[in-house]
Amino acid sequence: MFSLNNLSFSYNKRKGDLFHDLSLELNAGNVYGLLGKNGAGKSTLINLMTGLLTPKSGEVTLDEVNVRDRLPKTISDIFLVPEEFELPRLNLSQYVSINAPFYPNFSMDDMQRYLDIFEMGGDMKVKLNEISMGQKKKVLLAFAFATNTRVLIMDEPTNGLDIPGKSQFRKLVTTSMTDDKMMLISTHQVRDISEILDHVTIIEQSKILLNASIADVTSRLAFRPMREGDQPLYVQPSVMGSLVVVSAQPDEETNVDLEMLFNVTLQNPDAINKLFNASK
Repeated sequence: MFSLNNLSFSYNKRKGDLFHDLSLELNAGNVYGLLGKNGAGKSTLINLMTGLLTPKSGEVTLDEVNVRDRLPKTISDIFLVPEEFELPRLNLSQYVSINAPFYPNFSMDDMQRYLDIFEMGGDMKVKLNEISMGQKKKVLLAFAFATNTRVLIMDEPTNGLDIPGKSQFRKLVTTSMTDDKMMLISTHQVRDISEILDHVTIIEQSKILLNASIADVTSRLAFRPMREGDQPLYVQPSVMGSLVVVSAQPDEETNVDLEMLFNVTLQNPDAINKLFNASK
């Protein structure tokens, strides 16, 4: 469905490639988490995926069509929620009437439903320049989901949301996800999205260190308190004793701790690569 094929990109030729020969497949029916440290290239990768940047070589395709060609049939099926944005000096009704026609599958009923989930009410006359930043984020997210594009990419979508808003966002994802859609969430706020992901991709220094389904992670790694005889891949001190990431034993299944998964992947990439590629 959505493919990154041998992608290379550089902002400055003298500094070399930020990405080199990077390939990745993103399939419908999945909610992906894109994780990486500051400067790892997450936002750049998102801009390449949405056709806002031109790769040095390689291409990004949606159904084998290059997204950089910016064809109407392609860009009308991709929506990006950027980390930083501005909403125009319009009321909500005007904003929808101007922008909705670009998305053939936009649903006003869905928009109202998502606003209700965010407890924003049904006031379409609310002026977007007069509401708080958190409310603006909720309006943009409600519109994004209501477009019903097959590809929805979100950069730090929970930034600016209060605690109830983060829970409402998770409800938005779970209620709107269908088998023909693909969502990608780039974030540092891993605890905000840990319950809704079914796939995780971790990048560092322009490389993909891990690209695996949550089911695959739980079958290969265990996240739990340390036991006698453990040979942990990663240790995290806590007030209740050390927590560890270890190779999962047969029939051992634990909940995935995204923060610990991220840390073990960055600190012990060779072991993680060997573990996840052992049967490939």
